[in-house]
Amino acid sequence: MKMSSAIRAALVALTAFAGAAPSPASAEEGTVSLVIYKAGWIIGGSGGNGVLNFQGRRYALSTGGVDYGLVFGGSKTVLRGRVSNIFRASDVAGVYGAAGAGIAVGSGARAIVLTNQKGAVLELSGQQTGLMANADLSGLAITLK
Repeated sequence: MKMSSAIRAALVALTAFAGAAPSPASAEEGTVSLVIYKAGWIIGGSGGNGVLNFQGRRYALSTGGVDYGLVFGGSKTVLRGRVSNIFRASDVAGVYGAAGAGIAVGSGARAIVLTNQKGAVLELSGQQTGLMANADLSGLAITLK
């Protein structure tokens, strides 16, 4: 059975395009450390800074966010972990959303996994200190400084 030249050309182009697209196997990892300050009463806000270590370089990060729901108090959270599924440092930048609930009086452990619109996955854990009660929807925006 003969294949028309148009179909053959389309298959060749599709094969070339599929081969040129980055695959998840070529994605890389880095490490992230963040310090986030959070405060609120019904509506809360957060802000902080951090560092991304990726491909032997350090990149300064800035964080900010809004929380809505049951939010009361203030806290400081220090998180460390890894970021995966990134191709370049700028892939860490973006908006990460989460729904959560918790209470911190004094000091407590915190762990979270977040994904942004570019597919970057943050797996972080650390300590939260302060007085904070929350059952809320929150968004965290990370930008490269």
